[in-house]
Amino acid sequence: MRLPLSWLKQYVDVDIPAQELAHRLTMAGIEVGEVEVIGGWNEVFVGQVTDVRPHPNADRLRLCVVTTGTEEMEVVCGAPNVATGLKVCFAKIGANLYNTHTERHEPLAVAKIRGVESQGMICSGLELGLGDDHSGIIELPEDAPTGALLNDYLGDTVLDLELTPNRLDCLSILGVAHEVAALTGKKVKEPVADYKESGAPIIEQINISVANPELCRRYTASLIQGVKIGPSPQWLQDRLTSAGLRPISNVVDVTNFVMLEYNQPLHSFDFDLIKDATIIVRRAKPSETLTTLDGAERKLSAENLVIADANDPIGLGGVIGGANSEISDGTVNVLLEAATFNGSNNRETAQSMELRTEATLRFEKGLRPELAPIALRRATALIQEVAGGTVAPGIVDIISDEGIDAPVVPLTSEKIKRMLGMEVPAKQVEETLDALGFTWESASKGELKVTVPYWRNDVNIEEDLVEEVVRTIGYDAVPTTMLSSPIPFQQPMPIMGLRDQIKDLLAAAGIQEVINYPLVTLEQLEQVEQLDQLALPLRMANPMSSDREYLRTTLRASVLANLASNQGHSAGPFRLFEAGRTFHPRKGDLPEEHETIAVVLAGLRHEPSWLEDESLLDFYDAKGVVESVLERLGVAATYESADDLGFHPGRCAVIKADKAVLGMVGEIHPAVKERLSLNQPQVAAFELYLAPILAALPSSQRQFEPLPIYPSATRDLALVVPSDVTAGRVTQLILRHRGIDRVELFDIYAGENIDAGSKSLAFHVYFQARDRTLTNEEVNRSLDGLLRTLERELNAILRA
Repeated sequence: MRLPLSWLKQYVDVDIPAQELAHRLTMAGIEVGEVEVIGGWNEVFVGQVTDVRPHPNADRLRLCVVTTGTEEMEVVCGAPNVATGLKVCFAKIGANLYNTHTERHEPLAVAKIRGVESQGMICSGLELGLGDDHSGIIELPEDAPTGALLNDYLGDTVLDLELTPNRLDCLSILGVAHEVAALTGKKVKEPVADYKESGAPIIEQINISVANPELCRRYTASLIQGVKIGPSPQWLQDRLTSAGLRPISNVVDVTNFVMLEYNQPLHSFDFDLIKDATIIVRRAKPSETLTTLDGAERKLSAENLVIADANDPIGLGGVIGGANSEISDGTVNVLLEAATFNGSNNRETAQSMELRTEATLRFEKGLRPELAPIALRRATALIQEVAGGTVAPGIVDIISDEGIDAPVVPLTSEKIKRMLGMEVPAKQVEETLDALGFTWESASKGELKVTVPYWRNDVNIEEDLVEEVVRTIGYDAVPTTMLSSPIPFQQPMPIMGLRDQIKDLLAAAGIQEVINYPLVTLEQLEQVEQLDQLALPLRMANPMSSDREYLRTTLRASVLANLASNQGHSAGPFRLFEAGRTFHPRKGDLPEEHETIAVVLAGLRHEPSWLEDESLLDFYDAKGVVESVLERLGVAATYESADDLGFHPGRCAVIKADKAVLGMVGEIHPAVKERLSLNQPQVAAFELYLAPILAALPSSQRQFEPLPIYPSATRDLALVVPSDVTAGRVTQLILRHRGIDRVELFDIYAGENIDAGSKSLAFHVYFQARDRTLTNEEVNRSLDGLLRTLERELNAILRA
């Protein structure tokens, strides 16, 4: 919202510097993002044209004599609107202006134009940076002081307000004026809306009805006849330009001016184009179309509110007008509309039509119905002023059954003290409410009944009034005190702590976190073989887009999609993980939520370098990360071969602790890679399920164990075991044996010299005692006992 101070000063006296005003507004909750100064012109004055005569050597140029009150100069001018007696913006030699030919600012120099020396320039808005119009010069009002510096006369300061969505009132100049008045102790001067009426009453000349009052709470209209369409006066154009709007014509400019002034959007119709002098505010009929002011033909539905004449729609209510009733140069009679449309319906229509206008910005936030007739009368008076014509007596004012009663909100001193932690004197509260435009009456001791002014739609409950009081008197007036109640104890969430701990471990391992929406498509789930047609995931009632429609049941689809979109940037390594929730459907209930972490590894194992080989990340890299994480958590896990449609057959394992499943690790199935266009030779991945991991955490904290001071003894064992015995099971049994510190599997073999149904597992076994160096005899005795245990438990024998 651009707020020109010169415009603001028409309604409230501002006698403090712009920077201080910006600070006060910001501290009151109306943030000022920037203070912009318009002007800074040197050697540019208010001049008056005293004589105009033809150029002797050019048909389209004229010689003009311009006075600044103290001196006269002759200039060459090609503007079609230059005339004797006109007040203009006159630049003397040396002024820094925008050159339309070189498209940059340059000092103005003496120039001979077709043989005649020009001693200055009569400026258009483009040369001064006041607009884009270069078709004619700026015409200043007759009362502009000749000889005054243009900086003093037209210079301005604009505050760029960065408003929160609830402060609809501050999208208007008057709304901010009420804020400034309250902060500076001034009074607001309301605009004059007086005009003369004549002729037949409006209700005798047009028939207006509202067929759908639930979508139009109030509809008002006035009729101005005999207007003359043309450019707006310079003061009106300057107001719109400084506020960031483009002048169009006098009638249209008035509607925009009043919208910025009061916050009420208005629309003007060419009255003679309205069939049978009838207006019906109704829902659109099926298959109806409307060509709007932007030239687009729009197909309407029953969800769209239209302004229609006796036959066809002539506008989309509160969004945009129709081309079939547009104001043109030939318009003589104008029907002016100001209404209160339903905010939700207005927003839905604007979104469906992809039309965001200044009007929809205001209607969708919910305007108060009291505003419509006030703004209508103001705009009617201004149109009569700038375009002439006569105003038909009266206005049309149709109000829905909801009525227009202003909200009345109670406010008690107890509530103020409870919310702010301090007492605010009753007189100060009353003066603050008065300054903000609220009216009140005493209901009982310490209680006020406060009536909300028509320009405020954000005050509905007592807490809103307390906020109004404290932000106006200043948040710095609230004392610093201790809390009146004890600080609540922290509510621990162990699973969240575990998630953060695992995320830190993965990041320390060089794996990068990604964050995705928890919404996917059925196709994405099907691509990774995670779609159960008998138990479809929960669908969003109002999805943001077609690719974010269902709550995901796995993280694989999202994180593999991240890999697919990044694989073209390099050869790897690609190490990605995501921590989030998966949602598993339950019949007749909300889905069950599981905290999960998914990791994918692909590409080169090392960064490309002549010092490293070009080996690829694979299953064992993923398993190594899992082992590292679980070891740091103190969880002893085993791995069992498993089948999963999304993983490569024979390269997939389930991660277990006792009987609990902690996750899965494997290589992605080639068919899945093909569907996702993954061009990696192999993609390893794993999932960790946090709830069972949390349950598997050791109950006691890990204890420090000093490094051994005695050497270990190593023996290599090659064991022949049945094929269904896993290496993990053998490892567990070896580690249970007393005197063994650790064990490492280094070879698996099946084939020649090994019986069918058997396989060979080779281990490094480390024997160690904490209090002495083991002798060979002690190691051999322990080894013999281990072999007997293995044979008894697993039918394992030492390989010959």
